[in-house]
Amino acid sequence: MPGERVEIDITELVERSRRGDRAAFGDLVRLHQHEVFTLAVRLVGDRTLAADVTQEALVRAWKAIGRFRGDSSFSTWLYRITTNAAWTLKGSTARKATYDLDSLVRQPIADRRGDPETAGEQAELRANLDRALGQLPRHQRAIVVMKDVYGWSHKEIAEAMSISVTASKVRLHRAHLRLREMLREAR
Repeated sequence: MPGERVEIDITELVERSRRGDRAAFGDLVRLHQHEVFTLAVRLVGDRTLAADVTQEALVRAWKAIGRFRGDSSFSTWLYRITTNAAWTLKGSTARKATYDLDSLVRQPIADRRGDPETAGEQAELRANLDRALGQLPRHQRAIVVMKDVYGWSHKEIAEAMSISVTASKVRLHRAHLRLREMLREAR
């Protein structure tokens, strides 16, 4: 029927994929590719490199789907693979690319009817935050992106990064302290 919503059973698609069903894995890719790409952009700060990361992550996921145990959700497992692919590919490229936070969090700087002075202050703050975020160690930057941009729980972050929940909290706290320090210095 037109307008009828179709329920997609991720668990069934994963099980079929584990048995080698390429079509089922293709369905999983279609369901998750946008989120994988968005995470990759946020981690590497470059859309072209993020496309490579996305492709690499999906290839790695296909090769490893038979070993997926279901201890976490499929999406958490896929995000972990994406995070690892991002660090691998980013590490193999020149570190000249900047981390463009504006491209990550597409929010208007100010309403068109808003105050130009406020818009300028917001633009400056975003530029300073962009630079500071780019200077964080990658494990701290990843946690800031996952927690503050995506809103992941510490449990999800811990699973994605193979660390404890406590380590996730500590790294986020240290990253926030460092960001505050760098933003104060930028004033």
